[in-house]
Amino acid sequence: MAGLAFTPLAGARSSVDVPVSVAVSSLPPQARATYRSILKGGPFHYRKDGIVFGNYERQLPAHARGYYHEYTVKTPRSRNRGARRIVCGGAPPAPPEVCYYTDDHYASFRRIEP
Repeated sequence: MAGLAFTPLAGARSSVDVPVSVAVSSLPPQARATYRSILKGGPFHYRKDGIVFGNYERQLPAHARGYYHEYTVKTPRSRNRGARRIVCGGAPPAPPEVCYYTDDHYASFRRIEP
């Protein structure tokens, strides 16, 4: 994801810059499928889908623990969960307030725009 520009998110509760956005239609097909499952509340294919994402690297705006949850995006030909995830903020099972996509195991994020 080299060369990504960063823009501050209006109303964010931290000084963290939020990555540029990406349209759902521009995501890989597997990420679009995962995003649709998140919006519907499932089904999810990985046991760890929906677990709390700690945001320890502070790549996303600061919120109380439990605000962010992560979901695996299937990686073709990967024997494990791979590096691709969607991290959403909000209180499940309600629809998420915001979602982010990473394809490099949390090193960078792009805000998903419907």
